[in-house]
Amino acid sequence: MTILTEQHAKTLLKKVLSFSKADECECNLDGQVGGNIRTARNTVSTAGEQSDLTLAVQSTFGKRTGVATINEFDDESLKKVVRRSEELAKLAPENPENMPLFGVQKYVKPNNYFDSTSNVTPDDRAQAAEDSIKPSKENKLVSSGFLQDATTFVAIMNNKGLFAYNKATNVNFTVTIRTEDGKGSGWVSRDYGDVKKLNTLKSSQIAIQKSMDSAEAKEMEPGKYTVILEPAASVQLLSNMFGNMGQRPADEGRSFLSKKQEEGKEDGPTNKLGEKLFDERVHIYSDPLEPEAPTAPFAGDGHQVSKTDWIKDGKIVNMPNSAYWAKKTGVDYKPTAYTGSGLFAGAAQFVMAGGDESLEDMIKNTRRGVLVTRLWYIRSLDPQTLLYTGLTRDGTFYIENGKIKYPIKNFRFNESPIVMLNNIEALGKPVRINGSMVPPMKIRDFTFSSLSDAV
Repeated sequence: MTILTEQHAKTLLKKVLSFSKADECECNLDGQVGGNIRTARNTVSTAGEQSDLTLAVQSTFGKRTGVATINEFDDESLKKVVRRSEELAKLAPENPENMPLFGVQKYVKPNNYFDSTSNVTPDDRAQAAEDSIKPSKENKLVSSGFLQDATTFVAIMNNKGLFAYNKATNVNFTVTIRTEDGKGSGWVSRDYGDVKKLNTLKSSQIAIQKSMDSAEAKEMEPGKYTVILEPAASVQLLSNMFGNMGQRPADEGRSFLSKKQEEGKEDGPTNKLGEKLFDERVHIYSDPLEPEAPTAPFAGDGHQVSKTDWIKDGKIVNMPNSAYWAKKTGVDYKPTAYTGSGLFAGAAQFVMAGGDESLEDMIKNTRRGVLVTRLWYIRSLDPQTLLYTGLTRDGTFYIENGKIKYPIKNFRFNESPIVMLNNIEALGKPVRINGSMVPPMKIRDFTFSSLSDAV
């Protein structure tokens, strides 16, 4: 019962709404079925499957709202969760930002469900793990990885006529492969909607090669370097930036898009909408119909979403907001796609347009620089400038005269994606990572502040 068909979900939610006595009632069904396998020290350590289905009912009287959840679906349980949400609503204080529910919406139809992924078996996961472990053993390396597949669905219905439904699949694979003495480390990550695209043997070969190539790393002085960032090295910085592009925090003076009011012009714009902040090649958008990384065609409140430019030609052209803030400020409502609830919620999808230069071409055209596999342990230093710190990891290499010269010890970095996106020298073809699309990038003057002995 965990993954309901569209018709089954619609029938169930209609029944729930029939029990409601509230002015407004919205029901959300979230379901997930999937499995995972974890490996450590070249062997399987754990494996499991999960199945979950949850109903949330939101009842509103005037401006008072209450929410209750349940995972039992007989009629008495459904009546009970509706009554509980109504009781909570009557006890709640009024919400001055309460907005009416949306009515009927028109949705695009993304191709984000694949039978191949939905039908993955424990044997399939075991074989995928073995395909990763075997070459690691053959090269006398130590492998640790995690593979997880899931089929999910969400259905939203309210008493204003809105009904939204989306079913999707996803598979994630990551592996870290190290030399036996721990001096070399390689890493790779892959995520797809269609498991047929996942080849753990081929992917693991990348981590194996980096593991062997990164042993006996040499020290280099910290400083500003030209860097070639693989997608895994920039995705979190870009995701953090996108997550801080909201209109309300900017209008309230809490973000990098806030605009200081000039004396005598207190009625001027409070955010940087329309301003050029980045290299003109920077184009960041979201699109539920993105072929390689589709999303649900609606937001968490059921409102439809479509392709939306956020940054184009280096300019801020749209900012995510809430329905309340859009109405308050007299602008269009610009939501982002639903990405899950609770522990399963993900970051909002974004797509960064790229160029036609390959990673190999970037290396070939670099006189002196650093190749970075990925960044980790990223922490904020200054929300107003989006300055972050963190470490390189799992393969950092010195480039000289168009060739990888030798592995180098990891660095701590202090950098802002705003500065990074103003120092672009080249962009490659975007690839899917963490549900978004990110190109490899060549960036000048990237700041490494100190060395790290960690591998």
